Amino acid sequence: MLFPSYFKTLVGKEVVVELKNDLAISGTLHSVDQFLNVKLTNTKVVNESKYPHMMSVRNCFIRGSVVRYIQLPASAVDVEILHDATRREARAGFQKEGGRYPSL
Repeated sequence: MLFPSYFKTLVGKEVVVELKNDLAISGTLHSVDQFLNVKLTNTKVVNESKYPHMMSVRNCFIRGSVVRYIQLPASAVDVEILHDATRREARAGFQKEGGRYPSL
């Protein structure tokens, strides 16, 4: 499970979560689970004039199925670690299938 483990390394960093309904919320990543459900603290709505009712929300839980994008700080993205993790996961799937690539 590449993505949940990667996002767990970003706990404490500032992220922007864009939802499928076009609402974008910035905040500090507090936690993430295997379903990519996200908890944010110190939240702010990116477009407060469009969503004034969200201005009072300071902490929130976001269900993973409503997330469109998670914008990460550039300093938090280590491409080499992502490549290595992807290779390890692909290799594990290859070995699990008895030396054949998994069928889709």
